[in-house]
Amino acid sequence: MKSEFISIKEAMKKGKGKVAVRGWIHRERGSNALKFIVLRDSSDIIQCVFEKKDFQDSWNEIDKLQIEASMKVWGTIKEDKRAPSGYEIHAEKIEIVGESDSFPINKDLNEELLGDRRHLWIRSRKMSAILKIRSTVIGALHEYFRSKKFYEFQSPLMIPGGAEDGPSMFEIKYFGKKMYLAQTWQLYAEAAIYALEKIYTVAPSFRAEKSNTSRHLTEYWHTEMEVAWADLDEIMGYAEEMTKFVIKKVLEENREELEFLERDIKKLLPSLKKKFPRITYDEVLKALKDKKKIDIKWGKDLRTIEEEKFMEMHDTPVFVTHYPKEAMAFYKPADPKNKKVALCFDMLGPEAQGELIGGSVRDTDLDELKKSLKAKGEKLEDYDYYFDIHKYGAVPHGGYGLGTERLIKWICGLDTIKDAIAFPRTMARTKP
Repeated sequence: MKSEFISIKEAMKKGKGKVAVRGWIHRERGSNALKFIVLRDSSDIIQCVFEKKDFQDSWNEIDKLQIEASMKVWGTIKEDKRAPSGYEIHAEKIEIVGESDSFPINKDLNEELLGDRRHLWIRSRKMSAILKIRSTVIGALHEYFRSKKFYEFQSPLMIPGGAEDGPSMFEIKYFGKKMYLAQTWQLYAEAAIYALEKIYTVAPSFRAEKSNTSRHLTEYWHTEMEVAWADLDEIMGYAEEMTKFVIKKVLEENREELEFLERDIKKLLPSLKKKFPRITYDEVLKALKDKKKIDIKWGKDLRTIEEEKFMEMHDTPVFVTHYPKEAMAFYKPADPKNKKVALCFDMLGPEAQGELIGGSVRDTDLDELKKSLKAKGEKLEDYDYYFDIHKYGAVPHGGYGLGTERLIKWICGLDTIKDAIAFPRTMARTKP
């Protein structure tokens, strides 16, 4: 059934005549004769003007209204360039729906206090803009993979063993047994590609990393894909195409939100126009030494500062490939041409974003897999099902994982990944 109410954005598109809108007070000011209320809904804001002479019976209630009170307003809309969004509603009727008293969010609150009041802070125009872009990003990820004939596949979030380092796993009690929250769907995805060949997921992952930085969450949304018959170049091809697809979709659908966030859109355009460079770990070390005077011992993984210094030389994401085998996860195989390096990549983001995507070809050599797991102190019996996968018709395959919030952080130009998700979980943040 059609409502008489329209969104604020729809009212402004109408531009003139009678309208009915509803929302929450974003700002308010006034005098004894006039009250100016900036009303917001999920679409935009608009100034509503209340004249005392038109509301003699309810003026006291209107005059007491505070930020975040909810209401319905009927009136006449007209263009007014002095108003915050260029339009104004001359109110003729009001219904106060929910009162508000001393809303505990103001411009003086620091990040920690805003975190404590996150359940209210997500009403802010900043968070609303970010969450709209987030919705576009996640929708675009699904659209991209489905357009490439991938099947969406879900895996358990409670698992007996990990795919990454043990210390970064969350242990949970499970009917008297030890289980862990999933760091990745990958080990189950490798089973599923033998049925579906091309699969993806967008789902929560959990990392117990003791990293309280602007790039880390303990619970985040992990976009992962796995493909049968694929080699390293093909996997990187998907990663680049997917990233470009998402950026293009956001630029098409969220220009207003990016402008509100004061995001310099020009910094995103090179990633649409240029091919992402593919550079080996060895070449990165040489570039850092020659151009940044940073000398890294071969065999060490790149630290955040080293990634950022390297990416100062690029305005698009860069694929760094062939990292040292011993520094990599157990499932990343050695390159047959050079056993010291693995067939893997990290896609680093520009503007000091660090790693956005990590991917690799997967090892199907059972002896090598067991050897790598033993070296990392893992119990082989926890991986019986994983070994079984490769006993029956193993084929080359690979995939990658995208930290979805990291991509959102970069696209939005955010200072911290905590703003790329509605309710962030970190070492120090467990509520609200």
